[in-house]
Amino acid sequence: MTAALDDLIQLLELEPLELNLFRGVSPDEERQRVFGGQVAGQALVAAGRTVERGRVHSLHAYFLRPGDPHVPIIYDVDRIRDGNSFTTRRVVAIQHGRAIFNLAASFHIDEPGPDHQYPMPQVPPPEDLPTLRERLEPFKDRFSADFSLWIERERPIDSRAVEAPRWIDPTPREAEQHVWIRANGELPDDPLLHACVVAYASDLTLLDTAVMAHQINYEDEDFMIASLDHAMWFHRPFRADEWLLYHQKSPSAHGARGLAEGFIYTREGRLAITVIQEGLMRPIVRPAKAKGE
Repeated sequence: MTAALDDLIQLLELEPLELNLFRGVSPDEERQRVFGGQVAGQALVAAGRTVERGRVHSLHAYFLRPGDPHVPIIYDVDRIRDGNSFTTRRVVAIQHGRAIFNLAASFHIDEPGPDHQYPMPQVPPPEDLPTLRERLEPFKDRFSADFSLWIERERPIDSRAVEAPRWIDPTPREAEQHVWIRANGELPDDPLLHACVVAYASDLTLLDTAVMAHQINYEDEDFMIASLDHAMWFHRPFRADEWLLYHQKSPSAHGARGLAEGFIYTREGRLAITVIQEGLMRPIVRPAKAKGE
């Protein structure tokens, strides 16, 4: 297991404070706000720690306020329902006395039933694709010093993009991308941990898909880009430490919001997870300068 993946596992290991109350921390990094995938993963951990039967099958979440990376996050779990087949939990993430994130998650026992799925797209295997560092290294002079350091950093998720990321080429193109992802090391067998790691990874590139169709680059100061909500449905068993194909596309952008959907497949072609996210894509209108300024 790499040090970066070990740090992610520690990040997801919440501290129990009281019945239904947990505390999580953020990594010691220079961030202006908490990464959305971190809050989603930690909130799912908090929900799962109160569930005795079943696996997570869906989650629906809203990003309410930017998270402060310098203070802990308190996760308050509401045990809404414990049924024979389904268990439902609501989690509110709190900082400075205010809710910053809200998650509803449902857990379902394994049952037989009908079976069908979308087929997996045909793309090159991950071994034939460059790592993120290899992909971006030749272009790092284009970016700020902070971004160059970010490229060099070891990361918990190994990602191999089929198409060039928009950071390299911001030219408008079809709003679709394919990225192979997996944990950067072997994970324990806990299914909840695997779901939480994929929840973390699912927020890394999804909103970028909606941005691809427009002339917006990574460091564009004329746009505000942020996740608004996030939903996931877990269909079939998977392991987060084995290669998963993340097929992402954006059906619409309008009214300063962009919608993106993702389909996560196992390497064998089983559709494991569906993800949908809407994000803010707001042009920043700056006041016009007076004459002579």
